[in-house]
Amino acid sequence: MALDGAFLYAVKNELQELIGGRVEKIYQPSREEIVISIRKKKLYISVNAGSARVHITQKQPDNPQVPPMFCMLLRKRIGNGRLIAIRQDGLERILFLDFECVNELGDITTITLACEIMGRCSNLIVINSDGKIIDSIKRVDEEMSRERMVLPGMRYTLPPRDERLNFLKADNETIVSHLRATTPAELSKALIRVFEGISPVLAREWAFFAGRGNHLQSDTIDGDRLDRLLFVIKKTREQLVNGECCFSVASTKDKMLKDFSFVRLNQFGTLMYTKEIPTACELLDYFYYERDKAVRTKQRANDLFRLLVNLTERTTRRISVQKQELSECAGKDYYKLCGDLISANMYRIKKGDLSATVVNFYDESNPEMTIELDVRKTPSQNAQYYYSEYKKCVTAEGKLAEQIAKGEEELQYLDSVFDSLTRSESENDIIQLRLELREQGYIKSNGGKSKPPKALPPIEYKSSDGYTILVGRNNCQNDQLSLKFAEKSDIWLHTQNITGSHVIIVTNGENPPDKTIEEAAVIAAYNSKGRNSDLVPVDYCLAKYVKKPSGAKPGKVIFTNYKTAFVKPDEATENKLRV
Repeated sequence: MALDGAFLYAVKNELQELIGGRVEKIYQPSREEIVISIRKKKLYISVNAGSARVHITQKQPDNPQVPPMFCMLLRKRIGNGRLIAIRQDGLERILFLDFECVNELGDITTITLACEIMGRCSNLIVINSDGKIIDSIKRVDEEMSRERMVLPGMRYTLPPRDERLNFLKADNETIVSHLRATTPAELSKALIRVFEGISPVLAREWAFFAGRGNHLQSDTIDGDRLDRLLFVIKKTREQLVNGECCFSVASTKDKMLKDFSFVRLNQFGTLMYTKEIPTACELLDYFYYERDKAVRTKQRANDLFRLLVNLTERTTRRISVQKQELSECAGKDYYKLCGDLISANMYRIKKGDLSATVVNFYDESNPEMTIELDVRKTPSQNAQYYYSEYKKCVTAEGKLAEQIAKGEEELQYLDSVFDSLTRSESENDIIQLRLELREQGYIKSNGGKSKPPKALPPIEYKSSDGYTILVGRNNCQNDQLSLKFAEKSDIWLHTQNITGSHVIIVTNGENPPDKTIEEAAVIAAYNSKGRNSDLVPVDYCLAKYVKKPSGAKPGKVIFTNYKTAFVKPDEATENKLRV
């Protein structure tokens, strides 16, 4: 994993600004997450196997209405306590947070939180001043691990560890001797066995520098390559100790985040993009939030995704059947022709005839035409049958066209809800979408009397010229933003023929510069289904030209007097302008 002991060392240095601050608030967004507010900064701790970490976060995790038991315990033990120290044992993936607290008797005591960032063994353990475990976010009994149990009342012990070098302290001679003594292997793997607290990505970066991009074996490295290896280790040590790290994130060309480190990543070459981020906490905040956003939303709204997919498939099938039936109605003129020809040749046709061969006088060449008859019906009844089929087709044609139009409008609506769901940022956003679908009759009301949480305000941005830009979070908020909140002189934007949010530039009666309109168009493109496209058309006009058709579904509007801008959705611009 990339969050190694060395990276945790960089995080520890950044957290020093919290020392001396008092605990202001504690809440537990999920079973494996804790947020502690100190000096108006949110210290985020996760012990999830795939995303264990500790850092200051700028995000706003959900605060459940009912705090879990472990959260209540932390509030009791360290609530209003003062953070007095942050410790790390060597380069182990454990941070100890010491809090000076007052117990039930009024005595000052020290409570320690052990943040163990160790993959599937990650844990958050509360330890008293005597070194005994008060409780942990994950209890580990004998059935789970015989080597190290974590239960209330037991003495806290460090996890088992191999004796390896700390590259922050080891000299060149010691490094070389340990490298020679290890079992021959590919250099990066040998480095992991020699040093504690380094991740595979860091070991590969060292090996890449030493071999100038060529693969090296630990038992054959010498001369210039060995000197280069010792040089890059020394350089990394100086960067880490002096706080001069280059925090880098590697992502694929389709924007999938793959790895990160506190050194510049050169090993991927042109296969991946590398992005530099100012601090370790900002990097962790960005990397895990972006990487887990889709998974997190899918977990919380899995039932809504299934519902929307099923509704979309059902509506698509219904429209397909209706279009097939509509195509069959194209033969309606044949039925009318048969009725007319039978009526004109009534004297020649008798009841019981299987067919009638008549002259088609509607055609200039007067060709003969054979018409099938029902032997049980009189000529007049056969003519009425064909006229009846003609009327059915005419009626069906009108109704089918109307139903197909409604079905396609419904598909657009479902697509807009699906897009809003994929861009949901919190549990509140998902709840509002559930309410919207319930109001539209797609979800049955559960009959509960509990009051839903208040909807979050529109997403707010500030343009480079200082204009406020607002973005709707869902269809209902789009309607409120465009039709109720926006003034006539405000500017309304929406992606052209692409599902997305409504965007409003609050002009205060002024004419905003072209730069502001361009930035708002980029924001509109990013908050749409076309966010991964190279070029997106965005329509914009004054808000007074935006109207809602009678009976239209939420989010559906019509507009006139518009212009179109073509922009590229840009995540960097969106992040920069977001308030």
